Amino acid sequence: MVTPRRVTVLGLGLIGGSICVALRDRGWIVSGDDHNQDRVAEALQRGIIAHQGIDAESELTFVAVPVTALTEQVQRALQETQGIVTDVGSVKAGVAREISNARFVGGHPMAGSELEGLDGADPELFVGAVWVLTPTASTSDSAFASIAAIVSDLGAEVVGLEPERHDELVAVVSHVPHLTAATLMGVASSRATEHAALLRLAAGGFRDMTRIASGHPTIWLDICAENRTAIINTLSSLIDGLSGMRDAVATGDRTELSRRLTLARDARANLPSRMKALEELSEVRIPIPDRPGAAAEVFTLAAELGVNIPNFEVVHSVEGDRGIAVVLVETSQAELFRGGLMARGFRPAVQRLAE
Repeated sequence: MVTPRRVTVLGLGLIGGSICVALRDRGWIVSGDDHNQDRVAEALQRGIIAHQGIDAESELTFVAVPVTALTEQVQRALQETQGIVTDVGSVKAGVAREISNARFVGGHPMAGSELEGLDGADPELFVGAVWVLTPTASTSDSAFASIAAIVSDLGAEVVGLEPERHDELVAVVSHVPHLTAATLMGVASSRATEHAALLRLAAGGFRDMTRIASGHPTIWLDICAENRTAIINTLSSLIDGLSGMRDAVATGDRTELSRRLTLARDARANLPSRMKALEELSEVRIPIPDRPGAAAEVFTLAAELGVNIPNFEVVHSVEGDRGIAVVLVETSQAELFRGGLMARGFRPAVQRLAE
């Protein structure tokens, strides 16, 4: 009889609740806790968790609390369990500076819902989503490989980034877009008091652009406090860009306006898409060298090169205990990835799946 795997989830909001039901459905024994005891009681009553509190025998603990409480709860999990600990916060540098434990792997699933709390708990929430892992020099290869495998099993695509780099990038793709949507919604709302028909004219494009402004304000207060520098820098770039756009419109500079709009359209068209056809993929087998952080380095290199890794696993080599990372990449990116790996001392072997 197979012994069920055990997991603890600290924080039973949308993300934490979704992790609970996703792992529960995969046969894990799920324990959970939250500062809101009514939420804990609801999770128990609905079968979202099996037990309250931290399970000392958990092989994995997810910390899904507000970013200002991450460090405290990660330390709690490390002290009260012997397993791997990860978090789901959208700001990573702060907790990475405070925690230097080989069992800790920072993480951030780029997923969400308009629903809040346990009402939005969805076992399919992470399918097709990007889940960023932010290992540091102290993170063990085995811990990174384990959490990456579990995240992949939830349907997410693993991307490896350094914590500071993550915060810079997420300010561009998540934090500032939210603040921009909130600002635009504020402009529309203020004008709606004078022109009641304005919001009735809000078509699909406006609704799509401002949908993220529906996020819970308290969460965003914490995010702005924790990622202040990257957000300010990105807001400054956005303001400069909007000023340039305003000047082009004000002066009737059709050439400059066309340049800006064309650049934006081309950049949007070049956003990476999901791959499904096996004939478009190649398998890269990478023996993991005997140095700290080598497994995580494979993923951080892929992120730096813009190489998508839709699937991977770690297997043991026939020579002994050394692991081999087996990853799938787009065939068109395989040689770029291979060259980058070789430059860092890896010895990858590449084979097209279609052959």
